[in-house]
Amino acid sequence: MAAKIIDGKGLAARLRGAMAEEARLLTARGVRPGLAVVLVGDDPASQIYVRNKTKALAEAGFACFDHHLGGDVAEAKLLELVKALNLDPAVDGILVQLPLPKHIDSKRVLLAIDPAKDVDGFHPENLGRLLIGEPRFIACTPYGIMKLIEQGGADVRGANAVVVGRSNIVGKPVAVLLTNADATVTLCHSKTRDLPAVIAGADILVAAIGRAEMIRGAWIKPGATVIDVGTNRLPTGKLVGDVEFATAVERAGAITPVPGGVGPMTIAMLLANTLEAARRRAAR
Repeated sequence: MAAKIIDGKGLAARLRGAMAEEARLLTARGVRPGLAVVLVGDDPASQIYVRNKTKALAEAGFACFDHHLGGDVAEAKLLELVKALNLDPAVDGILVQLPLPKHIDSKRVLLAIDPAKDVDGFHPENLGRLLIGEPRFIACTPYGIMKLIEQGGADVRGANAVVVGRSNIVGKPVAVLLTNADATVTLCHSKTRDLPAVIAGADILVAAIGRAEMIRGAWIKPGATVIDVGTNRLPTGKLVGDVEFATAVERAGAITPVPGGVGPMTIAMLLANTLEAARRRAAR
């Protein structure tokens, strides 16, 4: 029996609709949720990401402050902009689109963002708060993953969860979130021994390794919930995830598609974090 398809696109649309209503109410009180989006250079993928984010912001009634800087901009100039946005009371969140040009130290720029406006959840202070179970902002993709697991109907408490990929942006934060939700978590990576056997024991699998269909469908435990974070383009132009979907969909209990799974949720949770920052501003 084929798995339940977890529709991230549909879930994201419902969440954005609810957030648009709350944004309308906040705006009526004089606090319009606002996100500053900083794009440096002309990377085509980054331009698409920023365009999708700004479209979602506009549809939800948020204010969007666009800053597009040339690829040759000095690091000091970018840091000056971040400092000004930190001080701007109309800006609830700041997003600096990555990757940045090679002459700019991305770590220095991200550290310069006020943690109270770090709606991406990448600042070490926010990652540390997540680790101790007192999050200010949750990194958007892990946040969306947890919503998708819930949508798939998995009982996280006591489940064996396997996360493949240990990045600071996805793998590590989602492992912490699953641990905080009372799952027993195994965090895998390129040095993990006998990965197929580890995956075979997973009630919940989060694949975030960045390699096209590396995780074979035959490795999936029957009935497991599978969240595929990967976005990989084959030479044919087809977009696939990190999981071999055609086989996995026949074994899993619930699975996200690529595209239409995690991607839309990442943008939705960016709006959720921005809205949370606006709530805090309204409460001051």
